[in-house]
Amino acid sequence: MDLGAPELLIILIIAFLLFGANKLPKLARSLGQASKEFKAGTAEGWSGDDPTTPPAAKAAAEAPRETSPPADGGA
Repeated sequence: MDLGAPELLIILIIAFLLFGANKLPKLARSLGQASKEFKAGTAEGWSGDDPTTPPAAKAAAEAPRETSPPADGGA
């Protein structure tokens, strides 16, 4: 599934018709920035963490738990 020049030209024409000439540079800039952030995030990876545990679950498991005072008043 390779995109050649004719297919890219058709996609560009459709994008031009949908978004207009004024919004295309802003759209391309935001797509480029999103791509850069995605690549940086995937390159950063888990950074040595356990790959089977997602960071959010690991943080929740390591969070200190609050203890309530004893019911008998601590005596």
